[in-house]
Amino acid sequence: NFFVFEAILVPFEITACNVIIHYWSDVVPAGGIIALIIVLYALINLLAVKWYGETEFWAALGKVLLIVGLIIFTFITMLGGNPLGDRFGFRYWKNPGSIKPLYYEGNLGRWLGFLQCLIQASFTIAGPDYVSMAAGEAENPRVVMPKAYNAVFYRLTTFFILGALCVGINVPYDDPELTAAFANDEPGAAASPYVVAMNRLRIRVLPSIVNALVLASAFSAGNSYVYCASRSLFGLALEGKAPKVLTRTNRQGVPYYCVLVILLICLLAFLQVSNGSATVLAWFVNLVTASQLINFAVMCGTFLCWMKACKAQGLDRDALP
Repeated sequence: NFFVFEAILVPFEITACNVIIHYWSDVVPAGGIIALIIVLYALINLLAVKWYGETEFWAALGKVLLIVGLIIFTFITMLGGNPLGDRFGFRYWKNPGSIKPLYYEGNLGRWLGFLQCLIQASFTIAGPDYVSMAAGEAENPRVVMPKAYNAVFYRLTTFFILGALCVGINVPYDDPELTAAFANDEPGAAASPYVVAMNRLRIRVLPSIVNALVLASAFSAGNSYVYCASRSLFGLALEGKAPKVLTRTNRQGVPYYCVLVILLICLLAFLQVSNGSATVLAWFVNLVTASQLINFAVMCGTFLCWMKACKAQGLDRDALP
């Protein structure tokens, strides 16, 4: 299930890249963009794997700058630092409100809206478990890995909580441009509350900058999933849970057959050529969300069993590295 989850994320990110690129122009056909991205993933993961860490470092830096920049943008504009001089603050938390009711009005509708958001948000937090995949290649995992896990926790809680607050501050949930963007499947970052806020405040340059950084993030994420999914499949093959031919590697240690399998799965991204990007994205989101929830349930069950075993053997968690 974990391998399927990772593998499906690759065509999802390819589809997302195509949607983002069409924010600027729809001259280039979707099939051409998809083919180009798959070729780039193949080159990076088969021929230039030694540059994987370097490229991911700079891509991760871009993601952090994007998140921090959007948080700073929210803080400045809400205090009146915008072309309109509008000091809107927390206006939209009062009118129309901070939580959109779902199906019913009142507390029940707000509770159902929260539950729907909770399920959809589970898709976005996929990935913290990838840190454990680096343990086998870390020079001193007993020292490095605890710091890495703590850093991931604080980054997720900080960026996700602040990001969610900023979204509610920037745009009301019933904004006409935002709802129309979702209803009409607008391409790129048109459905982003940040882009909608920039348009409302008559800021004309930032939307393209945000879109470019989002594109870089989506491409980087897809490249990471190609790497992680191929290594997961390689591990399954070593354990005898996948065909033995998948254990073959080249001189650089790259499991090229595993990478080729992931690239074949990437061809699912071509579904958007006939069904539309928004529809295919919804399919992938549903598949990934369901798989991620299963993964979290298994991890929680495993952790509870591990805690029970530690107590049975009198093992103190503070004694662990």
